[in-house]
Amino acid sequence: MLRERVSSSILPFAELCTPEPATDEQLLLAHTYDYLEKLKSGSLTEAEVRRLGLPWSLELVERSRRSVGATIAACNAALSDGVGVSLSGGTHHACADHGQGFCVFNDVAVALKVLKSENRIRRAVVLDTDVHQGNGTADILAGDPALFTFSIHGENNFPFRKIPGDLDVALPDGMGDDAYIELLEEGARRAIALSSPDLIVYLAGADPYEGDRLGRLAVSKAGLRRRDELIFELALEENIPVAVVMSGGYGRDINDTVDIHTATVNLALQFFESIQSSRIR
Repeated sequence: MLRERVSSSILPFAELCTPEPATDEQLLLAHTYDYLEKLKSGSLTEAEVRRLGLPWSLELVERSRRSVGATIAACNAALSDGVGVSLSGGTHHACADHGQGFCVFNDVAVALKVLKSENRIRRAVVLDTDVHQGNGTADILAGDPALFTFSIHGENNFPFRKIPGDLDVALPDGMGDDAYIELLEEGARRAIALSSPDLIVYLAGADPYEGDRLGRLAVSKAGLRRRDELIFELALEENIPVAVVMSGGYGRDINDTVDIHTATVNLALQFFESIQSSRIR
């Protein structure tokens, strides 16, 4: 639904590409050999499948590889053009040796490891605004001081055992627009200042929305638009490219989730136009 909506709203101003699947070599930069082999062979245990939350299939593995490939491509597009967007990704609960919470591979962790291995970046910051804490990303990237993780999330929401990142902001249930934006701006500015990044990877979750089944916050669509605008404005101020991934969204009405993600993509296009204008000046 998101792809259909985006196709009708941004073309011919942007190019929609089908990503290449992430290779084993790329995935192994962030995941263990044993976990990858279990996924490829379908030998996950029942407990591991329950933890993942999705039934195993070859199609699931292929789709997940493509999602990682899309995030790698979005990062490369951002480094070339100032902004790149994946219409999937943000699977931030996947850890090195297991999947969790509907997340098979950790696309952001893999992409950043790939970019570093190819000397495309020196430093990067993850700005994770999905309502659920990015435990897997924090865990995988914890050993690399050049890859900074920031998460603003529901304190009482999944995962119930948080893995602290470099900077976490935990929110009480029911928080609305103004308080949310204030804490986000404070945290995002601090994360950027501490990380001095060559690239921002922005997880633009739709699940802080007040109509989300799993969100537990009370942020409006207008508030989420302000959130997106804030991230792009900070990036423009600091002249930092941004790769955007969609992350979670569980609206009681699925059209609300699609609305929110589509608005993020359209704002990313406006951000690109602002970059071009600043370069011309």
